[in-house]
Amino acid sequence: MPSGPVIGSLGELLVEFVCEQKDGRNLVPAAYRGPFPSGAPGIFIDQAARCGARAVFAGAVGTDAFGTVIFDRLVGDGVSASLIRRVAGVPTGSAHVSYNSDGSRDFVFNMAHSAAAHFPKGDEAVRGFLSAGCQVLHVSGSALGDPAMRAAVFDVCTALHGAGVSLSIDPNIRTELVSDAGYLQTVRALIALSDYVLPSDADAALLWPDTTFADWSASLSARHIALKRGDKGAVLKSGGTITGLPAARVTVIDPTGAGDCFCGTVVTLLAAGMAAPDALARGVAAGALAVSALGPMEGNATLSTIEAALAGA
Repeated sequence: MPSGPVIGSLGELLVEFVCEQKDGRNLVPAAYRGPFPSGAPGIFIDQAARCGARAVFAGAVGTDAFGTVIFDRLVGDGVSASLIRRVAGVPTGSAHVSYNSDGSRDFVFNMAHSAAAHFPKGDEAVRGFLSAGCQVLHVSGSALGDPAMRAAVFDVCTALHGAGVSLSIDPNIRTELVSDAGYLQTVRALIALSDYVLPSDADAALLWPDTTFADWSASLSARHIALKRGDKGAVLKSGGTITGLPAARVTVIDPTGAGDCFCGTVVTLLAAGMAAPDALARGVAAGALAVSALGPMEGNATLSTIEAALAGA
């Protein structure tokens, strides 16, 4: 059993299918690769477990084959099954992604009307996380697009925050999932409560337009603030000190999940007491490993693999 910090997360679990043809935008017949285990918070918690966290996830999958793909991956990598439901009668959530030549991606999600929306909520989730000794609860903005899912996630977060659990948020803003103004309002409210805030460049441009990292990070009360910059690397502000690192030079096979791997690594290692520059270096290395494999969770790496990558850099 891992001896690291107890890290929790909740939200959508999906299988993902990746289009083999670029620029189709999911609009033309094409071959897809999959099913790959996915869902941003699921990728995060799998990476946290691989980095030594005692990982707990509140989520749901169907009793179909796709649900088995996800369940077996998470549990096999060390995530507790105590709050993962198998729900009969509804399909496991899914995402189809099509990449474009300019680097952009088009997603089609089946989330709110799938098993993904049936994750443990309210007192059940709060009790489950507290009984597991949860120290940090991580939320991805991808779980906040549907109003009902958003309300459930926010209720669990505020209850655990009130019980002394640290919150972590990756805004992970997906325009495909923004259904009403409450989406960004909830993202901002969770940022205000969080000890770990980990936006991407695109998130930051939307949340704090025309503002430098130094300025917008100074407006937050979070203890640790990381800015994910893709192929430009990452920046971490911790204890008032800002550290930046360039990205590793790698051949990008599939960028989906790289930010979640970065977050899972950095949050776990910071919660374990690792110095911020060292945690940042391992987060950047984890992101580089993640983009080197096809499939959003296929590039997730153990801490020993990350250390080996750093040693060979």
